[in-house]
Amino acid sequence: MNVFVMGSGNTPLPEEAFHLAGMVPDAFLPFPLLGQPEAIERLGLVSYDIDFDDVSLDLREYTRAVLRRVCADTQAVAWAAFEGAFHYDELLTDQVAHQVYGYCTADAEPVVEWDTVALRGEEWRHRIAEARAAVDALLSASEIRGSKSSTD
Repeated sequence: MNVFVMGSGNTPLPEEAFHLAGMVPDAFLPFPLLGQPEAIERLGLVSYDIDFDDVSLDLREYTRAVLRRVCADTQAVAWAAFEGAFHYDELLTDQVAHQVYGYCTADAEPVVEWDTVALRGEEWRHRIAEARAAVDALLSASEIRGSKSSTD
């Protein structure tokens, strides 16, 4: 499972924060992403690679719990996506919407979808567009803060 979190800084949460829904990952690799564009770097963007050896596990509730946890007490936007679905130019765009299977925005409950037909549907693209709007709002606020600090 790959989870990305924008807006809560570049310091990853500890592994223990991901012992959720009665599950403990077999492998856990957190890292701030490199080469972040300036506006994103001000907000922070961390990726979590979370793995379970048992491929028969139903990870829907765990995915919800992870998204809820990484968005808690922040203005962050987080999303879970398939391997290879990340590129700075396509964060939560229509082009990758079918590769995103969960998201959470500040002060909202996580949304998780596992049905591959639904992931390719118009309704899911609209939902991902709402998450992208939250990313755009974070970036816009970051740009305003960045402009003010450079003129001070």
